[in-house]
Amino acid sequence: MNLFGYIPESVNEGTGLRAVLFISGCRHACPGCFSPDSWSFRAGEPFTEERQQQILQEVISHPLLDGITLCGGDPFFSAAECTQWVRQLRDARPDLSVWAYTGFEYEELVKDKERAELARLCDVIIDGRYIATERDVSLPFRGSRNQRLIDVSATQATGDIVTLQLDGV
Repeated sequence: MNLFGYIPESVNEGTGLRAVLFISGCRHACPGCFSPDSWSFRAGEPFTEERQQQILQEVISHPLLDGITLCGGDPFFSAAECTQWVRQLRDARPDLSVWAYTGFEYEELVKDKERAELARLCDVIIDGRYIATERDVSLPFRGSRNQRLIDVSATQATGDIVTLQLDGV
């Protein structure tokens, strides 16, 4: 797995202050994607064990972070590798929230064993392909109207898709 980019502090990819990991590789190839350079699974740098631990230690020791966000590419194309890293994070800092962006719809994720495992580790999943004709820059944390902010624990508890309700955003 490759890491396309890493931002230690951001307020754009979820609520609060977040560390953001951009995972290389995406086969959705959405027209109008803001980051087509991330589609290649070879883009960026190898996410070696050493680099994983370096970022993990930065995140764990950062007292002001509210969580992390997995972006891409699409992290669910590298679900097994991402799952390992997120588990380590959850063990060390269970107070941090985990958000993830994906072009898959939530219903697709839960039908695949590896993707479902990563989905269960997330608090919020922004799902759905970017659709240029549905573009809406007024929406918080997403680019097109078809994309949903899925509250994963509420969705699992009810069995129905529950979208995140953002107060004051």
